Amino acid sequence: MHVRDTIYINGAWVASTGTSTIEVIDAGTEEVFATIPEGTAEDVDKAAKAAAAAFPAWFAKSVDERCDLLQKVADQLGARNAEIAEIVSHEVGMPQLFSSLIQAGLPTGTFGDVATRARTFEWEREEGNSLFVREAIGVVGCITPWNYPLHQIANKVAPALAAGCTVVLKPSEVAPINAFILAEIMHEVGIPAGVFNLVTGTGPVVGEAIAAHNLVDMVSFTGSTRAGKRVMQVAAETVKKVGLELGGKSANIILDDADLSVAIPDGVFKCYLNSGQTCSALTRMVVPRSKLAEVEALATAAAENFRTIDPFGAAPEGTFGIGPLISAAQRDRVRGYIQKGIDEGAKLLTGGTETPDGHERGYFVAPTVFSEVDNKMTIAQEEIFGPVLSIIPYDTEEEAIAIANDSLYGLAGGVWSADADRANKVARQIRTGQVEINGGAFNLVAPFGGYKQSGIGRELGTFGLEEFCEVKSLQR
Repeated sequence: MHVRDTIYINGAWVASTGTSTIEVIDAGTEEVFATIPEGTAEDVDKAAKAAAAAFPAWFAKSVDERCDLLQKVADQLGARNAEIAEIVSHEVGMPQLFSSLIQAGLPTGTFGDVATRARTFEWEREEGNSLFVREAIGVVGCITPWNYPLHQIANKVAPALAAGCTVVLKPSEVAPINAFILAEIMHEVGIPAGVFNLVTGTGPVVGEAIAAHNLVDMVSFTGSTRAGKRVMQVAAETVKKVGLELGGKSANIILDDADLSVAIPDGVFKCYLNSGQTCSALTRMVVPRSKLAEVEALATAAAENFRTIDPFGAAPEGTFGIGPLISAAQRDRVRGYIQKGIDEGAKLLTGGTETPDGHERGYFVAPTVFSEVDNKMTIAQEEIFGPVLSIIPYDTEEEAIAIANDSLYGLAGGVWSADADRANKVARQIRTGQVEINGGAFNLVAPFGGYKQSGIGRELGTFGLEEFCEVKSLQR
């Protein structure tokens, strides 16, 4: 078991001012995997003061100096890939193979990209008699989720540090051990004291203290829309900048000329990745009513090709492994949504509320597909965050677009068509931050963020650097 009894403030591992601990539960076994300090508002105050004191000297360093250190972080993350992947598989439940590629691989890629990109970023430009300058916003409070824990940390911490900001990080208390590894690496590569600080604890205590602190100049939050609204409310008292990456209910429009044999299995995979615990998951499959029966058969076959497995086990040859959900509460919540779908009259094709065979331990939910879903149903409107796909039929292209946009959210989406121009035309009408066309791959440097209640601002790439900057003009 991993026992972490200190937090990281001002370049040192120190005891929390609190006396309580938080248990981290292994998603696959339901046993205690680790314990961490339950931090306090006083801990946040110490961390914010350390970050504020460290800011002038860190900001004064050249971009190249900061990026050299960030590249060292990337290198060390890569060297510890297997360790990180194993830890996140215990915490979150993602099968270890995917954890190595995604949970450990993406953070390494983000730190490496930022270390390269910031060197050529347009920090200054002249126009007329003015010099426009982008400079660090100051102390950034980063509050991150559990589903892609280290990836979401990297998306905030790497560009913030590159821009010259200092950081106070609160990782999810559900999946925090990976953040301790990052703190160890920060210390080992020589990130100066106070530049990066780690305070573990709960959202209502540590998260709110970060959002409220008068020395924190910006809060970057990823999590639920409900929690994001609370962060905005608390941060408003000190009129600080807030970046939010929140929920999603993304629609995948299958046009009538699409190759269903490719589009449908891909759409099921995009719904079920990380056991459906992905904010940008394509959970609404919007399909031509005339092809509904064919879609149902393909989607059922694709879903049944996913097999619930222990995160450290192997799926049967020719199938995809899908791990448990993060917690008992999340498992029960997802099963509640499945029951709601049944109660509201959706057609259950496969899966359901029963525990998958052979999984008496672990927070497993059967991969589930509903058809004949009306977009007004609960399962089509609310973010489930589990392996549940809703197939929604449409009669016209215009109706398909309207269904896609009939949501509180606007994070991601998809379009499939044999005609690339037609697909692009439809994609431009979907009110979301990202749209993948014909299964377009995730791009680590594409701006990530949403419209409507999916959030404010963008992460990754050039846009991710801009988030952590103020803009100053010098008239000469």
